[in-house]
Parts: sequence; structure tokens; C-alpha cells
Amino acid sequence: MTHDAIIVGSGQAGLAAAYCLKQRGIGYSVLNAGAAPHGSWPRYYDSLTLFSPAEYSSLPGMAFPGDPKRYPRRDEVTGYLEAYATQFDINIKNGVNVVDVTKADGHFRVRDSQGNEYEARSLVAASGSFNSPYIPDIPGRASYQGDVLHSVDYRDPGLYKGKRVVVVGAANSAVQIAVELAKVANVTLAARTAVKFIPQTFLGKDLHFWLGLSGLDIMPWLKDQSTPVLDSGEYKRALRAGKPAARKMFKEFHESGVIWDDGTKEDVDAVVFATGFRPNWDYLGSLGVTGDSAKNGDIRSGVSMRIPGLYFVGFSGQRSFSSATLRGVGRDAGFVATRIAEYLATCRG
Repeated sequence: MTHDAIIVGSGQAGLAAAYCLKQRGIGYSVLNAGAAPHGSWPRYYDSLTLFSPAEYSSLPGMAFPGDPKRYPRRDEVTGYLEAYATQFDINIKNGVNVVDVTKADGHFRVRDSQGNEYEARSLVAASGSFNSPYIPDIPGRASYQGDVLHSVDYRDPGLYKGKRVVVVGAANSAVQIAVELAKVANVTLAARTAVKFIPQTFLGKDLHFWLGLSGLDIMPWLKDQSTPVLDSGEYKRALRAGKPAARKMFKEFHESGVIWDDGTKEDVDAVVFATGFRPNWDYLGSLGVTGDSAKNGDIRSGVSMRIPGLYFVGFSGQRSFSSATLRGVGRDAGFVATRIAEYLATCRG
């Protein structure tokens, strides 16, 4: 069977893409490596709270339930995504781990880890970035005997009670994790630049209201790893109190800890990197797609410039600051669905 479109991934991006294709009458199938349609959300730390209120955290066609002014927790988002897939009867094949994609005779051939193959006229890469955590290469890491983990593997502070921990990063997740850990451990927040804050609310309105009103939320200029930390005041107070302490990034590891920029050596039990993610595009290697494809112009606004019929949804900075978020992915999915409809029309014409 040849599908009009195959969508790889059933997190928020895959679900939004499926909804938009379905609205346009385009046949599709979603291939999901997991057991349920919720992307990477269950992997995030237990206390994770969205940076946007529920009223700004919805996929197309279905409002986030409950008080629109509240900031939903991780498990609420997971439940919302599952309910969304059910509400719109999204066609999902769970447990299908895509490992390779090729294209011949105008059709994409998709192979999974079990050797099964699927065929489609177009392909949407909606596999997200959050399965490809980025940890910078810092000298001495191989010799360090403590724990090194990315924020995606951090769950709760209980394991670190009474320990010495360094959290690396200056964006929202780094600060949220560091403040939480500092309640039970001796924590330093290490970053190459000073943490900057912006009020969560202004004149009684959440920041996302003003982003939408000004149009900044749909502009490509802001970057999710360099914008100020959204704060109601809690995080700024915590850093001012030294819980956590803030310090310039260390320059290297040593066997039992880190060496700070001034040459001071310190023993450290664990280092948590909240340093972002890279696109999860390994399965597109046979097509010549790499993590740098967007940077070098091969991908523009979620459309491959080199491979007709190949599209992307849900990646950071794809079309705007909010492209990789619940509130922004629907816009990009609609844009891509329109491009797919146009492409399929030329194929059939």
C-alpha cells in the first residue's frame, strides 16, 4: 500500500501534522517508536511545568482542558496528547522504530527496526529533537568518575540529597532544575553567560499574551536556548540567595570533579547538562539529511529544498521561536500540510 504521506513520530509535532493532513483529506499513517502517542514528554523530570499557560499550550482543534490560566505539569501534557490522538482518531502504528528512509521512482521507502517496509509519496519528519540530547565535549570528561547526565535523564532531586552538584546551562530548564536541586543539595549553576530573567506576567497578562500581540512569537529571531528565563520571582530570589550559586562555566573535568575558569579544582558528585538537543534525523542519513541541513539551507520553513516530498515539523527554529512548542507547532503543521497538498497535486497531475 502506498500512502499519500507517512509521518515519523507521534509527539505533539506528529499529531499536529496528522490533524492538518486529515483536515485536507490527505491519506497518512503515523509511525511511532513508542507504545503511546506522547512523544518524549514522559521522559522529562517529574516536576516539569510548562512555561506557557494552558490557554497558550494547545494543538489545533482541541483546547487544553482545565483552568486556562494555570501552567500544566508534565503528566497533564502526556494525557492531553493521548486524548488528542483519540479525539481525532489519528491513524497511528505504535512500536514502529524507523531506522532508514530511501527514495526511488518518486516514492519514499521507509524501513523499521524489524525489517518491515512502508511506502509513501511524501514524508514528514516529526521525530523531534528530544531523543538526541546534546552534551558539549569538555576536556577531561572521560577521566571523571562522578555522574554525568543530561537534563532529559534527570527525574527528581531525591537521588542527590546532600551531594555536590553542578548544573550546566542558562535557559529555563537549567534554572528550574538547579533551583529544585538546591533545596536538598549543594548546587552551582554554571553557564558561559549570566542568566537573564524576564517576568512571567506583565500588567496582569502572561508573557505569551504579549508575544502573540506583538507578533514576536511567530518571528524567527528569538532562539529557545538564548532567551531569558521566565520567572515569577522565585528563580531570581533563589539565585540571589546563592541557592543555587551561579558561576562561570568550568573549563574542564578532573578525576573527581571540575576545574573552574580561575584554575580552582573542586570535587563534584554529579554534573547535569541542560544544554539542549539536536535534531533526531539519523534515519534520514541515506537521503543525505544531517543535523546541519537546516543551517546550510537544505531545509527552509520545514520544506526540503533538495528532496521533493520531504518535510519537517516540530524542530527548534523551523519557522519561529515557538516552532518546537505546543503553542507553535500547529502553525507549522498547517503550513507543511498545505505544501504537501500542493506537491501531491503535481504528482497526480
